[in-house]
Amino acid sequence: MHEAMYYEKIGEGKVKCTLCRHRCIIRNSNTGICRVRKNIDGKLYSLNYGKLISMHIDPIEKKPLFHFLPGKDALSIATVGCNFACKFCQNWEIAQFPALTGRIEGEDYTASQVVSMAQKYKAPVIAYTYTEPTIFYEFALDVALKAQDLGIKNVFITNGYIEEKPLKEISPFLHAANIDLKGWNKKFYASVIGARRDEVLKSIVYYKKLGIWVEITTLLIEGKNDKDNELQNIAKFIYNELGADTPWHISRFFPAYKMQNIPPTSLVNLKRAFNIGKEVGLRYIYIGNMWEVDENTYCPKCGALLIERRGFSVIQNNIHDGKCPVCGTKIAGVW
Repeated sequence: MHEAMYYEKIGEGKVKCTLCRHRCIIRNSNTGICRVRKNIDGKLYSLNYGKLISMHIDPIEKKPLFHFLPGKDALSIATVGCNFACKFCQNWEIAQFPALTGRIEGEDYTASQVVSMAQKYKAPVIAYTYTEPTIFYEFALDVALKAQDLGIKNVFITNGYIEEKPLKEISPFLHAANIDLKGWNKKFYASVIGARRDEVLKSIVYYKKLGIWVEITTLLIEGKNDKDNELQNIAKFIYNELGADTPWHISRFFPAYKMQNIPPTSLVNLKRAFNIGKEVGLRYIYIGNMWEVDENTYCPKCGALLIERRGFSVIQNNIHDGKCPVCGTKIAGVW
């Protein structure tokens, strides 16, 4: 166990966790919503510190991050646990493991060992992913500090529910984030995800304010979060609050966890969402989880092919010094 960084003692043996936007009030011997932060005699502890349930080398495109070091590998790590309870979770076996079993499992690693693994596999990026990185924040921060010293970049693949203070603390060492904006309807967020939409929106804006490169992902679920007006509102939020150059990944849903009865998203609906985003003015929109579609990056001014992709592989990258080689337009991203 490792004492948590962000919490307040509020009397009668209770503590208030101030790491994520649930702001759980936790009684002695209890855990918060994430099930991995426990009040023990008036102190809050991270039960999953350094206990990695997953470690893989992935292409950065799999995160997905398309405008951040394209073609590079990322050492991806995760612990068990999550502060959301999405009924469609693709990684529910590990994200919901503590909630379902009451146990914390994983192989013990130090921050130095994780960074050494990145060096061993020549991965220029460490990705905190698969489950929610906020819930293993202390370990992520320790790893990120050591990675930064060696020139290794750090990225969060996140639900966007972290509080401002911890995000600000890690921000000098956090270089990019793909943030899920899972829908626009507040009831959808409350009933299907177990969170408050407006808190996610505030967090996304704060990521941008801190200078972290941001890409947004929306998993499109037919009949749940795919109404035209909802998609328009998501696209308008990205356009107005983050900028037209912010990539929007519209991802295909596949039946999972507690939503086995809903079919995979059709190409027709994915293209409809794509077109809505284009009409709003977003310059970089990508359809994910469907191999048949074009996921290339094109210059928004002259239309030249900039990055050609097949699946998670970069076939060619024609961007030079962050610019289109044909017309010289600056292309948003970290290249």
